[in-house]
Amino acid sequence: MSDSLLDALVDICGPGFARPARSVDQIAGRQAAFVAQPATADAVAAVLRLSSSFRARGAGTKIDWGLPPSGLDLIVDTARLNGMWDQTGDTAVVAAGTPVAAVQAALALRGRRLAVDPPSRAATVGGMLAVNESGPLRHRFGSPASQTVSVDYVTAAGAALSSDGEDGRPGIAEIDGVLTSAVLRLEPLPAARRFVGRTVTTPAEIDELVAHTLDLQPSAIEVDLPGGGGGVVAVLLEGSESEVAGAADKIAGLWGGGAVVASSAPSWWGRYPFQASTDVALRIAAQPRHLQAVAYSLRDAVGSAVAIRGSAGVGTVHAVLPGSLGVARVREIAVALEQVLLARRGRLAIVSAPPELAVELPMASRQDLF
Repeated sequence: MSDSLLDALVDICGPGFARPARSVDQIAGRQAAFVAQPATADAVAAVLRLSSSFRARGAGTKIDWGLPPSGLDLIVDTARLNGMWDQTGDTAVVAAGTPVAAVQAALALRGRRLAVDPPSRAATVGGMLAVNESGPLRHRFGSPASQTVSVDYVTAAGAALSSDGEDGRPGIAEIDGVLTSAVLRLEPLPAARRFVGRTVTTPAEIDELVAHTLDLQPSAIEVDLPGGGGGVVAVLLEGSESEVAGAADKIAGLWGGGAVVASSAPSWWGRYPFQASTDVALRIAAQPRHLQAVAYSLRDAVGSAVAIRGSAGVGTVHAVLPGSLGVARVREIAVALEQVLLARRGRLAIVSAPPELAVELPMASRQDLF
């Protein structure tokens, strides 16, 4: 892109909101040429009409996820697409660049919430939806995409459109462009929460513990297997004070000695087990009863225990491989695990990896993340 195109970006976004990229303005190791911060959907459309290759960036928490870009003229920073309006009934319209935490804080004043909890703490609404980033609450409420009524977006060609995934219009996973806003469903803020946790010595115990909780309609069932032997299963209960207290006591009784009831989450709850800059992150989807086989197969393929964390109730977990293994070794492990999952109708996606590995690994497409 030439200086004349930079001038055009400044004309669209305003002085101070379009600039040459700095060294930190990279995606998967590829340096951008320019960064623009449009303030409206029309401005996003005008900006995209000037670019042949771009990526949107919110807080940047998942900017390196998935397939690396083949080219990168422009990073479209969504920071100025910020705010929430039309909080009528059971939905709200939220601009894509709004931090999820800010939306939750505003809704809490009205006794409402989004039933989402993306592990990326600084995630924006657009970033969360772009890769369907789900946390523990997915067990009860579904993924963020499933809680989205519609989205407004701008196509790569610079056309502003709206989509709800019906009547032939694309769903979020199929959108090639920049999300600008979304209509999201709201839920009542629960009056009380309780966490029940219990240690496990082997993955084989998980399925039985999970089975004891399902009739009590937990909001989340999570597992943390650090990789050194054993781990923890934890359940989140939400509702009235009397409901959650009674359900927590019942689960603790069914789980037996060692079960702990607490009002706050374990330190690992809703957090990824990997560091995006140095690790290879795997997303594994399998029926909950097959998590035991997945854990053992992954250990055998790697040759040592592997950290696994995620939803024992839904059957979607993340595992971490050290980036030091190298491309060939990671490929071998992925192929071995895919064979195990294929026999159990599961799926594997390589979510993120260090840039030098990502360009040579079969990284997940956006559709793979939904």
